[in-house]
Amino acid sequence: MANTIRQDLQTMFTAGVDAVSGFSATRNAVAQMADFQPDQIVAVGKAASGMCAGALDALAKPCPALLVTKYQHTDQVMHDHSQVTVMEAAHPVPDEQSLAAGQAALDTVAGMPSGSRLLLLVSGGTSALAESLPADMSLQQWQALTSEMLAAGYNIGQINTRRKETSLIKDGKLLAAFNGAEVRVLAISDVEGDDISVIGSGTGDTHRATATASVSLIGTNQVARDAVEAKAISMGFTVKMNRECMYQDVNQLAANLADELLDASPGVYIFGGEPTVELPENPGSGGRNQALALGLAKCIRGRHDIHVLVAGTDGSDGPTDAAGGIVDGKTVTDVAVARDALQRADAGTYLRDCGDIFITGPTNTNVMDLAIAVVS
Repeated sequence: MANTIRQDLQTMFTAGVDAVSGFSATRNAVAQMADFQPDQIVAVGKAASGMCAGALDALAKPCPALLVTKYQHTDQVMHDHSQVTVMEAAHPVPDEQSLAAGQAALDTVAGMPSGSRLLLLVSGGTSALAESLPADMSLQQWQALTSEMLAAGYNIGQINTRRKETSLIKDGKLLAAFNGAEVRVLAISDVEGDDISVIGSGTGDTHRATATASVSLIGTNQVARDAVEAKAISMGFTVKMNRECMYQDVNQLAANLADELLDASPGVYIFGGEPTVELPENPGSGGRNQALALGLAKCIRGRHDIHVLVAGTDGSDGPTDAAGGIVDGKTVTDVAVARDALQRADAGTYLRDCGDIFITGPTNTNVMDLAIAVVS
Protein backbone atom coordinates (compact mmCIF):
# COMPACT_ATOMS: atom_id res chain seq x y z
CA MET A 1 0.00 0.00 0.00
CA ALA A 2 2.76 2.45 0.99
CA ASN A 3 4.70 1.76 -2.21
CA THR A 4 1.56 2.31 -4.27
CA ILE A 5 0.93 5.68 -2.64
CA ARG A 6 4.54 6.70 -3.22
CA GLN A 7 4.18 5.83 -6.89
CA ASP A 8 0.95 7.85 -7.01
CA LEU A 9 2.73 10.85 -5.50
CA GLN A 10 5.49 10.62 -8.12
CA THR A 11 2.88 10.41 -10.89
CA MET A 12 1.17 13.55 -9.59
CA PHE A 13 4.48 15.41 -9.29
CA THR A 14 5.46 14.43 -12.83
CA ALA A 15 2.13 15.74 -14.13
CA GLY A 16 2.79 19.09 -12.46
CA VAL A 17 6.29 19.36 -13.90
CA ASP A 18 5.17 18.27 -17.37
CA ALA A 19 2.54 21.02 -17.40
CA VAL A 20 5.26 23.66 -17.15
CA SER A 21 7.88 21.87 -19.25
CA GLY A 22 10.30 24.35 -20.75
CA PHE A 23 10.04 22.64 -24.14
CA SER A 24 6.28 22.31 -24.47
CA ALA A 25 5.38 25.64 -22.81
CA THR A 26 7.80 27.54 -25.06
CA ARG A 27 6.96 25.61 -28.20
CA ASN A 28 3.25 26.29 -27.72
CA ALA A 29 3.86 30.00 -27.08
CA VAL A 30 6.17 30.49 -30.06
CA ALA A 31 3.85 28.54 -32.34
CA GLN A 32 1.21 31.19 -31.68
CA MET A 33 3.57 33.99 -32.81
CA ALA A 34 2.87 33.72 -36.51
CA ASP A 35 3.89 37.37 -36.99
CA PHE A 36 7.23 37.06 -35.20
CA GLN A 37 10.44 35.54 -36.57
CA PRO A 38 13.39 36.36 -34.29
CA ASP A 39 16.89 37.03 -35.57
CA GLN A 40 18.39 35.87 -32.28
CA ILE A 41 17.34 33.78 -29.27
CA VAL A 42 18.86 34.25 -25.83
CA ALA A 43 17.76 31.61 -23.32
CA VAL A 44 18.91 31.84 -19.70
CA GLY A 45 18.05 29.80 -16.60
CA LYS A 46 17.62 26.27 -15.35
CA ALA A 47 14.92 25.68 -17.97
CA ALA A 48 16.92 27.27 -20.79
CA SER A 49 17.76 24.06 -22.63
CA GLY A 50 14.15 22.94 -22.92
CA MET A 51 12.89 26.44 -23.64
CA CYS A 52 15.44 26.98 -26.39
CA ALA A 53 14.65 23.60 -27.94
CA GLY A 54 10.94 24.34 -27.86
CA ALA A 55 11.39 27.72 -29.53
CA LEU A 56 13.62 26.34 -32.29
CA ASP A 57 11.16 23.52 -32.92
CA ALA A 58 8.28 25.96 -33.38
CA LEU A 59 9.99 28.54 -35.58
CA ALA A 60 9.45 28.47 -39.31
CA LYS A 61 13.08 29.41 -40.03
CA PRO A 62 16.41 28.59 -38.36
CA CYS A 63 17.66 31.06 -35.76
CA PRO A 64 20.95 31.44 -33.87
CA ALA A 65 20.68 31.01 -30.11
CA LEU A 66 22.75 31.63 -26.99
CA LEU A 67 21.83 29.13 -24.28
CA VAL A 68 22.97 29.69 -20.68
CA THR A 69 22.10 27.14 -18.02
CA LYS A 70 23.36 25.24 -14.99
CA TYR A 71 26.11 22.65 -15.31
CA GLN A 72 24.77 19.33 -16.64
CA HIS A 73 21.36 20.86 -17.44
CA THR A 74 21.81 20.98 -21.24
CA ASP A 75 20.18 18.31 -23.40
CA GLN A 76 22.61 16.64 -25.79
CA VAL A 77 20.57 17.77 -28.79
CA MET A 78 21.32 21.38 -27.81
CA HIS A 79 25.03 20.64 -27.43
CA ASP A 80 24.99 19.19 -30.94
CA HIS A 81 22.87 21.95 -32.55
CA SER A 82 24.94 23.90 -35.09
CA GLN A 83 23.22 27.23 -34.38
CA VAL A 84 23.21 27.03 -30.58
CA THR A 85 26.05 28.36 -28.44
CA VAL A 86 25.89 26.61 -25.06
CA MET A 87 27.36 28.10 -21.89
CA GLU A 88 27.01 26.41 -18.50
CA ALA A 89 27.65 28.06 -15.14
CA ALA A 90 27.22 27.59 -11.38
CA HIS A 91 24.09 27.87 -9.25
CA PRO A 92 23.15 29.09 -6.67
CA VAL A 93 26.54 30.77 -6.13
CA PRO A 94 27.93 32.24 -9.39
CA ASP A 95 31.37 31.41 -10.78
CA GLU A 96 33.72 32.65 -13.52
CA GLN A 97 31.47 31.06 -16.15
CA SER A 98 28.55 33.10 -14.82
CA LEU A 99 30.47 36.26 -15.65
CA ALA A 100 31.45 34.93 -19.07
CA ALA A 101 27.82 34.04 -19.78
CA GLY A 102 26.55 37.42 -18.60
CA GLN A 103 29.04 39.21 -20.83
CA ALA A 104 28.13 36.99 -23.76
CA ALA A 105 24.43 37.78 -23.29
CA LEU A 106 25.14 41.50 -23.07
CA ASP A 107 27.43 41.46 -26.13
CA THR A 108 24.90 39.44 -28.12
CA VAL A 109 21.97 41.72 -27.32
CA ALA A 110 23.94 44.96 -27.71
CA GLY A 111 25.39 43.81 -31.02
CA MET A 112 22.06 43.25 -32.74
CA PRO A 113 21.39 45.80 -35.52
CA SER A 114 18.47 48.17 -35.91
CA GLY A 115 15.41 46.46 -37.30
CA SER A 116 16.31 43.12 -35.67
CA ARG A 117 14.08 41.00 -33.44
CA LEU A 118 15.07 39.28 -30.21
CA LEU A 119 13.39 36.39 -28.41
CA LEU A 120 14.49 36.33 -24.75
CA LEU A 121 13.68 33.19 -22.74
CA VAL A 122 14.04 33.55 -18.98
CA SER A 123 13.59 31.04 -16.16
CA GLY A 124 14.61 30.51 -12.54
CA GLY A 125 18.31 30.39 -11.84
CA THR A 126 19.09 33.21 -14.27
CA SER A 127 20.35 35.50 -11.51
CA ALA A 128 23.32 33.28 -10.65
CA LEU A 129 23.94 31.78 -14.08
CA ALA A 130 24.51 35.03 -15.99
CA GLU A 131 26.03 38.10 -14.43
CA SER A 132 27.99 41.22 -15.35
CA LEU A 133 29.58 43.15 -12.50
CA PRO A 134 30.88 46.74 -12.23
CA ALA A 135 34.61 47.31 -11.93
CA ASP A 136 34.44 47.87 -8.16
CA MET A 137 32.84 44.47 -7.45
CA SER A 138 34.97 41.31 -7.76
CA LEU A 139 33.60 37.84 -8.35
CA GLN A 140 34.93 36.77 -4.94
CA GLN A 141 33.06 39.62 -3.23
CA TRP A 142 29.88 38.72 -5.11
CA GLN A 143 30.23 35.03 -4.25
CA ALA A 144 30.74 35.86 -0.57
CA LEU A 145 27.71 38.16 -0.51
CA THR A 146 25.54 35.57 -2.27
CA SER A 147 26.62 32.84 0.15
CA GLU A 148 25.94 35.10 3.13
CA MET A 149 22.40 35.90 1.92
CA LEU A 150 21.63 32.23 1.25
CA ALA A 151 23.00 31.11 4.63
CA ALA A 152 21.04 33.84 6.44
CA GLY A 153 17.75 32.59 5.00
CA TYR A 154 16.99 35.52 2.69
CA ASN A 155 14.07 34.80 0.37
CA ILE A 156 14.46 35.04 -3.40
CA GLY A 157 12.85 38.49 -3.53
CA GLN A 158 15.31 39.90 -1.01
CA ILE A 159 18.28 38.28 -2.75
CA ASN A 160 17.21 39.51 -6.17
CA THR A 161 16.67 43.05 -4.91
CA ARG A 162 20.30 43.13 -3.78
CA ARG A 163 21.46 41.58 -7.06
CA LYS A 164 19.74 44.31 -9.08
CA GLU A 165 21.66 47.04 -7.29
CA THR A 166 25.02 45.72 -8.49
CA SER A 167 24.36 43.96 -11.79
CA LEU A 168 24.95 45.49 -15.22
CA ILE A 169 22.35 43.23 -16.88
CA LYS A 170 19.57 42.83 -14.30
CA ASP A 171 16.68 45.19 -13.54
CA GLY A 172 16.02 45.67 -17.26
CA LYS A 173 19.59 46.69 -18.07
CA LEU A 174 20.13 43.84 -20.53
CA LEU A 175 17.24 44.95 -22.72
CA ALA A 176 18.28 48.59 -22.37
CA ALA A 177 21.30 47.60 -24.48
CA PHE A 178 19.09 46.24 -27.29
CA ASN A 179 19.06 48.55 -30.31
CA GLY A 180 16.79 46.44 -32.50
CA ALA A 181 13.13 46.84 -33.38
CA GLU A 182 11.30 44.32 -31.20
CA VAL A 183 11.88 42.01 -28.26
CA ARG A 184 9.53 39.36 -26.93
CA VAL A 185 10.15 37.83 -23.52
CA LEU A 186 8.80 34.43 -22.52
CA ALA A 187 9.25 33.63 -18.83
CA ILE A 188 8.80 30.65 -16.53
CA SER A 189 8.31 32.03 -13.04
CA ASP A 190 10.10 30.80 -9.92
CA VAL A 191 9.00 33.68 -7.67
CA GLU A 192 6.01 34.56 -5.55
CA GLY A 193 3.61 36.78 -7.48
CA ASP A 194 5.18 35.90 -10.86
CA ASP A 195 6.60 39.41 -11.28
CA ILE A 196 8.91 39.77 -14.30
CA SER A 197 10.91 42.37 -12.37
CA VAL A 198 11.78 39.66 -9.83
CA ILE A 199 12.21 36.61 -12.10
CA GLY A 200 15.94 36.37 -12.80
CA SER A 201 16.32 39.69 -10.91
CA GLY A 202 14.59 41.43 -13.80
CA THR A 203 16.82 40.10 -16.57
CA GLY A 204 13.71 39.97 -18.76
CA ASP A 205 12.21 43.21 -17.46
CA THR A 206 11.31 45.50 -20.35
CA HIS A 207 10.84 48.79 -18.48
CA ARG A 208 14.16 50.18 -19.79
CA ALA A 209 13.73 48.88 -23.35
CA THR A 210 13.50 51.42 -26.16
CA ALA A 211 12.31 48.85 -28.70
CA THR A 212 8.79 47.44 -28.95
CA ALA A 213 8.61 44.92 -26.10
CA SER A 214 6.22 42.39 -24.63
CA VAL A 215 6.34 39.82 -21.82
CA SER A 216 4.40 36.56 -21.53
CA LEU A 217 4.39 34.21 -18.54
CA ILE A 218 4.24 30.64 -19.86
CA GLY A 219 4.81 28.65 -16.67
CA THR A 220 3.95 29.27 -13.00
CA ASN A 221 3.56 27.36 -9.75
CA GLN A 222 -0.22 27.76 -10.11
CA VAL A 223 -0.17 25.97 -13.46
CA ALA A 224 1.87 23.12 -11.97
CA ARG A 225 -0.36 22.77 -8.92
CA ASP A 226 -3.50 22.76 -11.03
CA ALA A 227 -2.00 19.98 -13.15
CA VAL A 228 -1.24 17.99 -10.00
CA GLU A 229 -4.83 18.46 -8.91
CA ALA A 230 -6.20 17.34 -12.28
CA LYS A 231 -4.00 14.25 -12.28
CA ALA A 232 -4.99 13.37 -8.71
CA ILE A 233 -8.68 13.61 -9.59
CA SER A 234 -8.16 11.47 -12.69
CA MET A 235 -6.55 8.84 -10.44
CA GLY A 236 -9.63 8.71 -8.23
CA PHE A 237 -8.45 10.93 -5.36
CA THR A 238 -10.38 13.76 -3.74
CA VAL A 239 -8.36 16.98 -3.65
CA LYS A 240 -8.98 18.81 -0.40
CA MET A 241 -6.52 21.67 -0.78
CA ASN A 242 -4.48 23.47 -3.45
CA ARG A 243 -2.63 26.47 -2.04
CA GLU A 244 0.51 28.54 -2.63
CA CYS A 245 1.79 29.15 0.88
CA MET A 246 5.32 27.78 1.22
CA TYR A 247 7.18 31.01 1.97
CA GLN A 248 8.16 30.61 5.63
CA ASP A 249 11.30 29.40 7.30
CA VAL A 250 11.48 25.68 6.50
CA ASN A 251 11.25 24.58 10.15
CA GLN A 252 8.18 26.68 10.87
CA LEU A 253 6.61 25.63 7.59
CA ALA A 254 7.13 21.95 8.43
CA ALA A 255 5.35 22.42 11.76
CA ASN A 256 2.47 24.36 10.19
CA LEU A 257 1.89 21.92 7.32
CA ALA A 258 2.15 18.96 9.70
CA ASP A 259 -0.50 20.49 11.96
CA GLU A 260 -2.85 20.65 9.00
CA LEU A 261 -2.12 17.12 7.83
CA LEU A 262 -2.36 15.50 11.26
CA ASP A 263 -5.97 16.68 11.57
CA ALA A 264 -6.86 16.33 7.89
CA SER A 265 -9.56 14.13 6.40
CA PRO A 266 -8.60 11.63 3.67
CA GLY A 267 -7.61 13.19 0.36
CA VAL A 268 -4.83 14.97 -1.49
CA TYR A 269 -3.30 18.22 -0.24
CA ILE A 270 -1.18 20.34 -2.61
CA PHE A 271 1.09 23.18 -1.54
CA GLY A 272 3.49 25.37 -3.53
CA GLY A 273 6.09 28.07 -3.02
CA GLU A 274 9.70 28.34 -1.92
CA PRO A 275 10.62 28.24 1.78
CA THR A 276 13.77 29.73 3.22
CA VAL A 277 16.42 28.00 5.31
CA GLU A 278 19.17 29.27 7.59
CA LEU A 279 22.41 27.30 7.33
CA PRO A 280 24.93 26.53 10.07
CA GLU A 281 28.59 27.36 9.57
CA ASN A 282 29.46 23.96 8.07
CA PRO A 283 26.26 22.59 6.52
CA GLY A 284 25.88 18.95 5.60
CA SER A 285 24.19 17.58 2.49
CA GLY A 286 20.73 18.71 1.50
CA GLY A 287 18.51 21.59 0.45
CA ARG A 288 15.30 23.29 1.51
CA ASN A 289 13.07 20.54 0.08
CA GLN A 290 14.99 17.74 1.77
CA ALA A 291 14.88 19.73 5.02
CA LEU A 292 11.13 20.29 4.68
CA ALA A 293 10.55 16.60 3.91
CA LEU A 294 12.51 15.48 6.96
CA GLY A 295 10.86 18.15 9.14
CA LEU A 296 7.45 16.86 8.10
CA ALA A 297 8.53 13.25 8.64
CA LYS A 298 9.58 14.11 12.19
CA CYS A 299 6.16 15.64 12.88
CA ILE A 300 4.11 12.76 11.38
CA ARG A 301 6.21 10.01 12.96
CA GLY A 302 4.08 6.95 13.66
CA ARG A 303 1.22 7.99 11.34
CA HIS A 304 0.96 5.31 8.65
CA ASP A 305 -1.87 7.13 6.85
CA ILE A 306 0.14 10.19 5.76
CA HIS A 307 2.61 10.22 2.85
CA VAL A 308 4.27 13.40 1.55
CA LEU A 309 6.43 14.23 -1.48
CA VAL A 310 8.40 17.49 -1.31
CA ALA A 311 10.54 18.49 -4.28
CA GLY A 312 11.87 21.30 -6.41
CA THR A 313 10.24 21.41 -9.82
CA ASP A 314 13.65 21.94 -11.41
CA GLY A 315 14.81 18.53 -10.19
CA SER A 316 17.54 19.98 -7.99
CA ASP A 317 17.59 20.96 -4.34
CA GLY A 318 20.55 22.88 -2.98
CA PRO A 319 24.02 21.71 -4.07
CA THR A 320 22.86 18.08 -4.44
CA ASP A 321 21.62 15.69 -7.14
CA ALA A 322 18.28 15.22 -5.37
CA ALA A 323 15.00 17.04 -5.94
CA GLY A 324 13.67 16.41 -2.42
CA GLY A 325 12.19 13.52 -0.47
CA ILE A 326 9.20 11.20 -0.16
CA VAL A 327 8.38 10.56 3.49
CA ASP A 328 5.80 8.93 5.72
CA GLY A 329 5.26 8.01 9.35
CA LYS A 330 8.07 5.43 9.24
CA THR A 331 10.79 7.73 7.87
CA VAL A 332 11.83 8.92 11.33
CA THR A 333 12.45 6.24 13.93
CA ASP A 334 14.48 8.40 16.33
CA VAL A 335 13.34 12.02 16.69
CA ALA A 336 16.64 13.09 18.25
CA VAL A 337 18.64 11.81 15.27
CA ALA A 338 16.32 13.56 12.81
CA ARG A 339 16.44 16.78 14.80
CA ASP A 340 20.23 16.65 14.82
CA ALA A 341 20.31 16.15 11.03
CA LEU A 342 18.06 19.16 10.56
CA GLN A 343 20.18 21.34 12.85
CA ARG A 344 23.30 20.39 10.88
CA ALA A 345 21.50 21.00 7.54
CA ASP A 346 22.18 17.35 6.72
CA ALA A 347 18.68 16.19 5.82
CA GLY A 348 19.93 14.77 2.53
CA THR A 349 22.22 12.29 4.24
CA TYR A 350 19.40 11.18 6.54
CA LEU A 351 16.96 10.68 3.67
CA ARG A 352 19.50 8.76 1.59
CA ASP A 353 20.31 6.48 4.49
CA CYS A 354 16.66 5.57 5.01
CA GLY A 355 15.85 5.29 1.29
CA ASP A 356 13.47 8.27 1.18
CA ILE A 357 15.50 10.57 -1.07
CA PHE A 358 13.73 11.67 -4.29
CA ILE A 359 15.86 12.05 -7.42
CA THR A 360 14.47 13.08 -10.81
CA GLY A 361 17.43 14.61 -12.62
CA PRO A 362 17.09 18.02 -14.37
CA THR A 363 13.52 18.69 -15.50
CA ASN A 364 14.14 21.67 -17.81
CA THR A 365 11.71 23.85 -15.90
CA ASN A 366 11.57 25.72 -12.60
CA VAL A 367 8.40 27.02 -10.93
CA MET A 368 9.58 26.80 -7.32
CA ASP A 369 8.66 23.82 -5.14
CA LEU A 370 5.75 21.45 -4.63
CA ALA A 371 4.61 19.53 -1.57
CA ILE A 372 1.97 16.87 -2.25
CA ALA A 373 0.41 14.89 0.58
CA VAL A 374 -1.91 11.91 0.53
CA VAL A 375 -3.93 11.28 3.67
CA SER A 376 -5.56 7.86 3.48
